[in-house]
Amino acid sequence: MADGGGLAEAATAAASPPAPAPGLSPPLGWRERLRARLAGTGVSLWFVVGLGLGLLYALRVPLRLCENLAAVTVFLNSLTPKFYVALTGTSSLISGLIFMFEWWYFHKHGTSFMEQVSVNHLRPLMGGTGNGLSEPGSPSSNRESETSRQNLSECKVWRNPLNLFRGAEYRRYTWVTGKEPLTYYDMNLSAQDHQTFFTCDTDFLRPSDTVMQKAWRERNPPARIKAAYQALELNNDCATAYVLLAEEEATTIVDAERLFRQALKAGETIYRRSQQCQHQSPQHEAQLRRDTNVLVYIKRRLAMCARKLGRIREAVKIMRDLMKEFPPFTMLNIHENLLESLLELQAYADVQAVLAKYDDISLPKSATICYTAALLKTRTVSDKFSPETASRRGLSTAEMNAVEAIHRAVEFNPHVPKYLLEMKSLILPPEHILKRGDSEAIAYAFFHLQHWKRIEGALNLLQCTWEGTFRMIPYPLEKGHLFYPYPSCTETADRELLPTFHHVSVYPKKELPFFIHFTAGLCSSTAMIALLTHQFPEIMGVFAKANTAEKVG
Repeated sequence: MADGGGLAEAATAAASPPAPAPGLSPPLGWRERLRARLAGTGVSLWFVVGLGLGLLYALRVPLRLCENLAAVTVFLNSLTPKFYVALTGTSSLISGLIFMFEWWYFHKHGTSFMEQVSVNHLRPLMGGTGNGLSEPGSPSSNRESETSRQNLSECKVWRNPLNLFRGAEYRRYTWVTGKEPLTYYDMNLSAQDHQTFFTCDTDFLRPSDTVMQKAWRERNPPARIKAAYQALELNNDCATAYVLLAEEEATTIVDAERLFRQALKAGETIYRRSQQCQHQSPQHEAQLRRDTNVLVYIKRRLAMCARKLGRIREAVKIMRDLMKEFPPFTMLNIHENLLESLLELQAYADVQAVLAKYDDISLPKSATICYTAALLKTRTVSDKFSPETASRRGLSTAEMNAVEAIHRAVEFNPHVPKYLLEMKSLILPPEHILKRGDSEAIAYAFFHLQHWKRIEGALNLLQCTWEGTFRMIPYPLEKGHLFYPYPSCTETADRELLPTFHHVSVYPKKELPFFIHFTAGLCSSTAMIALLTHQFPEIMGVFAKANTAEKVG
């Protein structure tokens, strides 16, 4: 085996190109050498233009430039005003089309098409360093790799702890409105989650699990449902088959709860059997982990069914038992389900106890954590808060604490207040969210708006103070105030997670690129010249000929 490994390494080394010696850079092509030489000698574009003009002046006699300019002057003097109307009208039309395309591209992709082409293609050819080559070990290369890694970690997508049921909620929305609330990217992430939670390497030992493994990979919902029934025919105690039917076939929450209870009965039996065999082999340990995932998922969804059907205390009990029985599953954010249910019960002391455990500096934050903490502090002062009184006598200690909590929450996710204040319309939340993004704001406001409305004056205090957060955050956003700087990749990820009919909230608000202003001005000016030429052809014709004569002279 060692010899085989050595031969493989030798073959790989022989097939791969030789590595450059330490301290030496790899050989460059002729374009790179020319660009480096131009940059090293300090030659600029203006020098090249000046050299070209000098050559034209030196060759003016062989090229007969004076005679050609005289012929051009005669041709321009013979043009009628109709030509200028057509010329300016065509220019206005073309610049208008470019302006509309730039506007559409900016609103769709968040950047200017012309700027993107200039930076990515034209600037490197002119010796720029925007997207130029950088050596692998250079500081600029290291900074770029660190930035990309940071953006990747910042834009991690999380499963929505309060995601809805596909059959009983998402599909009913589609039946009523004809719109698809879930994107393909979101559903694909859910399919990956299901394969991670509900499958393992030992599925081939049980025919029903083999069928369900294929079902979770199937894209077509009717095919998945058909596969679940096939698995139940092979094994009537297939818990994951009941889970799939409860999620996707059940058209009401009552039907979903009935199927989840059947899944719970089957899942508990399989879980106890796996516990007894877990030490026999690594395969049995993997099977126990899978069966544990299935059991936790079923109990959590049963708690959410009880919450939706009004049995809130039952839901709270199930969630508390889950958190005690399976503490390693805190990554599933079951505490966020618990917080929402406790707020519905108006058990604010219990909410504060949960926050004391999970609103810790060492734990990841979320909009639910930050805004619930702000809501509890707002609750103590909101009923007596008045902007006029506060401006006259100043803020009390309790009011200052509430305002600071609101500022902290807004800095974490600045998209939430517009949904809580109903300045933007809500849609159904996606199955996955991006923390600090618009998708998380929708998911939070969809379930928690009612809790803010229930507390008298809470939304009034939020409306009076939330915009003050942006005066505390440095601009541009090199660093955050209480959290890390706001990530720059949220807009792209949110556009993938949210449906196309929703207008994605963007922060910080992007300014219109230069080329949109430029094309708008060009379109307006050429349209005005075309109108003036059409209305006053003689005057504009004389002006154009005089201007041409001055340039030629």
